[in-house]
Amino acid sequence: MKMENTMINEIWTDKAECIIPTEYGDFMMRVYQPLNDFEPAPIVFYKGSLQGKNDVLARVHSECITGEVFGSQKCDCGPQLDFALKSIAKENRRMVIYLRQEGRGIGLFNKVRAYELQDEGQDTIQANVLLGLPVDARTYEWAVAILHDFQISRVKMMTNNPEKIKYLKANGIDVVHRVPVETGINENNLKYLLTKRDLMSHTLKLHRVLNS
Repeated sequence: MKMENTMINEIWTDKAECIIPTEYGDFMMRVYQPLNDFEPAPIVFYKGSLQGKNDVLARVHSECITGEVFGSQKCDCGPQLDFALKSIAKENRRMVIYLRQEGRGIGLFNKVRAYELQDEGQDTIQANVLLGLPVDARTYEWAVAILHDFQISRVKMMTNNPEKIKYLKANGIDVVHRVPVETGINENNLKYLLTKRDLMSHTLKLHRVLNS
């Protein structure tokens, strides 16, 4: 979906940033104040001077409290975020755009409701459909707005999801290269990953796991 150009500078009212030391290294952290006070603030972790640069290595990552905070193995979100942070720590002109879209945009409560159905044997798509919820309610307008704020028009993307690439390209961000993020695979999330590969067109080479 293409976003209106007039929306780019109208979804945030202010921003703040500081240095954040982490186990991976020191990053700059920028937080945006959304125009809607009830919307969670998007976050950018980055390294180096990015303003007006291109060919930046970027990860657009959606929030996952269960995987990133509590170490859930039902998904691969925590390891993917770790992979991205380790990648940007290696050198300058790299960034992670962290979007507050828990559960592919349906929120934590509905995500746990869907997990209940998954415990009964449904896959992630079937669970959402049975609950009357979208299969994927995420939007990437914030990612586009943030890249525009940094005056970045060309990126290398750390992703397995072709929809992210399509959205950015449709909104004026040239994706010149894709870096696979195939990590955190275990027996508890294999069905989840197979669903992403087979039913949601994610680029995953899980045959390496299935044949091992």
